[in-house]
Amino acid sequence: MTGFLVLVIALGWAVSWYFDNRLLLYFAIAFSLLMNIGAYWFSDKVAIAATGAKPADEREYKELHRIVENLAITAGLPKPRVYVIQDAAPNAFATGRDKNHAAIAVTAGLLAQLDRSELEGVLAHELSHIGNRDILVMTVAVVLAGFIAILADIFLRVSIFGGGDRDNKNPVVAVIAIAGIIIAPIAAQLIQLAISRRREFLADASGALLTRYPEGLASALQKISSYPAPMRRASNATAHLFISNPFGASAGRRTKGKWVQKLFSTHPPIAERIQALQGISE
Repeated sequence: MTGFLVLVIALGWAVSWYFDNRLLLYFAIAFSLLMNIGAYWFSDKVAIAATGAKPADEREYKELHRIVENLAITAGLPKPRVYVIQDAAPNAFATGRDKNHAAIAVTAGLLAQLDRSELEGVLAHELSHIGNRDILVMTVAVVLAGFIAILADIFLRVSIFGGGDRDNKNPVVAVIAIAGIIIAPIAAQLIQLAISRRREFLADASGALLTRYPEGLASALQKISSYPAPMRRASNATAHLFISNPFGASAGRRTKGKWVQKLFSTHPPIAERIQALQGISE
């Protein structure tokens, strides 16, 4: 988050200096904040609609509701709304701006393929996202990344059609400013992805402490990550919400170079997550 703050300040200074116009910066900040605050406020509705999740009937999914309620009581959280996604791929996600407006969604494939201890591990992981306020943290990251992307886009568009007092600028500083503004959105995206990966590790650890059985979540992660096919409504916009990559086990094989794949992934490698959970159980 500190890196994000430094990046935003540096980018804002570069644009203001290049164009000698602070109004452009203020407009970009206001537009980005309004857009992302709205997205945060309605995050649960947007995520549920985007994934096609439907409310889980308490009579049909009695055991699911019972597990969620018991874990919520143990965690000291209100019971979140429970949804089911009719998809054979095993996966789950949590959303909502705070613990009083939270929701958990699981796929039909997850319910079919996991035993009780594994399902408890996954649900504890998702409840930990709610308890750790990860939705808020990720929304702040999205706000900052979105602000940087919008500001850089405005800068590049104005540069194409002319703008800024270029004649009176130090050419070396101008080149550095332009290069920085071009690179900034990529750096912001990488920071956002890094935050997402760290929050997954934290939710794994918190979930394992909640159930007191790390092996259950570790086994669930192995099953979920081994499923070859992607979810039918897999999207880059919602991929970071899910407990595991919704694009299926084969998605990672398309990227050459493990370090590149890890750098641009929304989730830590499953092997590292399982290893960390096994370390907790020892």
